[in-house]
Amino acid sequence: MAQLRTIIVDDEQLARRGLSLRLEEFSEIDVIAQCSNGHEALQAINTLSPDLVFLDIQMPGMNGFDVVANLQSDNVPLIIFVTAFDQYALDAFKVHAIDYVLKPIDDERLSESIERALSQKEQEKTQVSKEKLVKLMMSATGSSAADVEEMIDADETDITPYPTTLNIKDGSDIQRLQINDIEWIDAAGDYMCVHCQGKTHIMRKTMKELEALLNPSIFLRVHRSTIVNINCVAGAQTLNNGEFMLTLTTDNTLKVSRSYRDGVKKLLAN
Repeated sequence: MAQLRTIIVDDEQLARRGLSLRLEEFSEIDVIAQCSNGHEALQAINTLSPDLVFLDIQMPGMNGFDVVANLQSDNVPLIIFVTAFDQYALDAFKVHAIDYVLKPIDDERLSESIERALSQKEQEKTQVSKEKLVKLMMSATGSSAADVEEMIDADETDITPYPTTLNIKDGSDIQRLQINDIEWIDAAGDYMCVHCQGKTHIMRKTMKELEALLNPSIFLRVHRSTIVNINCVAGAQTLNNGEFMLTLTTDNTLKVSRSYRDGVKKLLAN
């Protein structure tokens, strides 16, 4: 995935420096400029056309909302508002910011914001590609835009982008896993055990939250507390009580509860 060209805007030098250092940990982010006020931000955005801007709200002279209001309509980057105050959240989303993050930003929250920005950028690329395809097919077939879009939609599978990496905080360290390398996930109380390439990583997240990040064409819920990567399923055995037992390529076995067996049957039938 291409890097997001990023600008940091904050009137506090230490805040800019701190965020810049933390963003160096993310290979998807390329910080191309830092600005100390709204006027510098507008000039940098108009000149550099960044993909993403981390924008402080409370700045002397021109605040963050003023910056957004003065952006050229054809040159609006993704905006993540960063502020020490929570009373501006509603206004932030009214101007279509993709996230609103409170200072001081913890590592997990910063990772979530970046994942959201990457997902949004991927959606934009998908839409641009689709528009180009529609124009090309209109020219080639003489069909109307509506007819071409109907043909494309009928032929498309799920085009919703899902994150390709998962960040897991371990003390002061962040483990960055390739999602497709995850073999299975199971719940342990309030924590998730993520099994990946022979190692188990622990993260505090609900099963519902984690499942929402995973592509359902690859990851299958097989139990109230278990999700499996279908590419890691080597075989299955039917049990007397109507449940299944899956054998993974790692030689681990996972029980499939009756509530989720229809999904497994569909998988085994393909």
